Amino acid sequence: MSDESQVAEEEKLPLYVIEGARSGRSRCKVCRRAINKDTLRLGVLIEGPYGTGYLWHHLTCAARRKFENVEEAYELEAWNEAKTPPGKVPTLDELRKVREDADVRKKQRKQIPYAEPAPSGRAKCKHCEQPIDKGSLRVVLGRGVYFGSQIRTAPINVHPRCVAAELKSEDCTTEIEGFEAALRANSADVSSDSLDSLMTGIGPLA
Repeated sequence: MSDESQVAEEEKLPLYVIEGARSGRSRCKVCRRAINKDTLRLGVLIEGPYGTGYLWHHLTCAARRKFENVEEAYELEAWNEAKTPPGKVPTLDELRKVREDADVRKKQRKQIPYAEPAPSGRAKCKHCEQPIDKGSLRVVLGRGVYFGSQIRTAPINVHPRCVAAELKSEDCTTEIEGFEAALRANSADVSSDSLDSLMTGIGPLA
């Protein structure tokens, strides 16, 4: 194909495509998981270093994180580009509800670090690997987890006695500086007296 023909072909590509995935090889740019064959996905046209193509997202993931793209795609009736029957595509109001529910969950999510009673005795401390007794206070810290070239923070549960050592570990993303103030601010469901006892159990951090 000549350069002129390739440019002409790329110019015909729509800005958005909503379709059932043609295979299970593409990955969602939001959740990083595979998009299974026939699962509805949103393609967003981009121009990259190797040419023009689509970034693919689960349609529901796009609704949670890139709703402005979803709205534009619906305005353009992007399912027509792939000849996807409109009856198979959720309404914009249904996807708006997906986004609103995600926003609510995000607001309810606790900020690390925080303390909470262990709901069962099955969980183990991620530092010493010993069980955390049901009902006892555990501390939730952040630990860096690699996803390819990116690092994300994952919550981990630790015994109070293990907090100081875990904070000094190389992959801990929770800062020692300001730790107590952050812990108290983020643990509104725990009484002040219990937090006082917890900090005693944690001991000095320096």
